[in-house]
Amino acid sequence: MQKFVSDVSGREYAQRERILAKAVRKPIFDLIQKEHPEFNDSCSLSLDELNHYREKYIANYLTAEMGTLNEMEEKVLNALKDKTLLSDNPDDEDSQSTLGQRVADKVATFGGSWTFIISFMVFLLGWIALNVFWLTNKGFDPYPFILLNLILSCLAALQAPVIMMSQNRQEEKDRERAKNDYMVNLKSELEIRMLHEKMDHLILHQEQSLIEIQKIQMDMMNDIMAKLEKR
Repeated sequence: MQKFVSDVSGREYAQRERILAKAVRKPIFDLIQKEHPEFNDSCSLSLDELNHYREKYIANYLTAEMGTLNEMEEKVLNALKDKTLLSDNPDDEDSQSTLGQRVADKVATFGGSWTFIISFMVFLLGWIALNVFWLTNKGFDPYPFILLNLILSCLAALQAPVIMMSQNRQEEKDRERAKNDYMVNLKSELEIRMLHEKMDHLILHQEQSLIEIQKIQMDMMNDIMAKLEKR
């Protein structure tokens, strides 16, 4: 296997990974020159080294645009470097929730449904009918239904904070989803930028190859013409 020596690190790499300096885009070329002043158009480096400087250029770009990188942006850069996914689902954490959290979610789900409203109306009408008509207002809770009012007050006092607990958890999950969406969008934008870099490199490399092929073809044509003239 043919190898070459990188002018950046001085290490040997496979020839197929060789990238000519003139094929590197100017912003990245300038970044390499800052660390290696001797790097010029006649030099070359490996694809891994080029990707390293691409990631460094993106990190510098983010720092210049947004200031100090926060935890989410650092996570995006690490995901780009390690080629890992960021699309975590906050709902996966439900399996790790406590018993109280699961009960709060169930109460909030049931308390905000037509099933609860209809069943509660049936309970109220049944309570009133039992005491007014069946027990002729001489039962355990005659009109004006003081016991019923006490039960309703206790139910509202307990139900409200339980529902708020569930809403707070839902808001936290929504914030996690928003953070996740931001990181995924940022990673997509950076990957598109890197893809453009690679496409530009491939196009430039292809153009250089075509020019070399044309030169070789011209040399072959000149040789043929020279042989024909000798005859």
